[in-house]
Amino acid sequence: MFPVLRLSVSLELASHLLTLNEPPEALTADEEGFWAFCWSASTMRLSALLALASKATLPPNYRYGMSRPGSLADKKRNPPGSRRRPVAVEPISDEDWHLFCGDRVEILEGKDAGKQGRVVQVIRQRNWVVLEGLNTHFRYVGRTKDQRGTMIPSEAPLLHNQVKLVDPVDRQAHGGLWVEGKPTEIEWRFTEAGERVRVSTRSGRIIPKPDFPRADGIVPETWTDGPKDTSVEDALERTYVPRLKTLEEEVMEAMGIQETRRHKKVYWY
Repeated sequence: MFPVLRLSVSLELASHLLTLNEPPEALTADEEGFWAFCWSASTMRLSALLALASKATLPPNYRYGMSRPGSLADKKRNPPGSRRRPVAVEPISDEDWHLFCGDRVEILEGKDAGKQGRVVQVIRQRNWVVLEGLNTHFRYVGRTKDQRGTMIPSEAPLLHNQVKLVDPVDRQAHGGLWVEGKPTEIEWRFTEAGERVRVSTRSGRIIPKPDFPRADGIVPETWTDGPKDTSVEDALERTYVPRLKTLEEEVMEAMGIQETRRHKKVYWY
């Protein structure tokens, strides 16, 4: 990513990573970029580092599907060495994408048109959304030569333009029953505090992003630390000060040992 730097400069930058908030003086543009890269990596959360480490390497003509990239089901559909025909996908920027897990939407097309459900999966690479219990088809699992297997319902994906968000202003309770809202278009706007929110063009009401649990079942917005959890302050506390001394030199300094010998000259051939 960056040109190879002098070893002395790299060590100097590494020694300043956790002690300075600004790069050392008298650095070139390449060295400043290297410092910024190292600083961002040092402050990155452990979960983000683990996510980067587990990210599967995908071939150029990879076709995304319902399965997670790198899983066994995905490897069956995309075996190594295979070349599948690319699929044309409408490009939508992350700023314009407005459907998230946990949203309540209404289906506009298909056999379940008019029904409303909750988004449980979003596949951005294909502009797909999956609704809980809707747009289903049945398939057999566990089929063998002697057993026909078990038939289960499986949700099929829908394109982003086949669903619309439900306006929450109409969703009310009457006699213990919920009256569903009507579909609406949305616009991205900014609040007075500078927060970017989704606003219904039909009623002008803000549609907040839902609190959807992660794969491990945790909702980050509602999580409270327990007695055995490490607090954010303790996790971000910088208790390690990098030094350029070796382990032997640190032990000698701690024990008060003075080194009087000199290193002999080393010749490289």
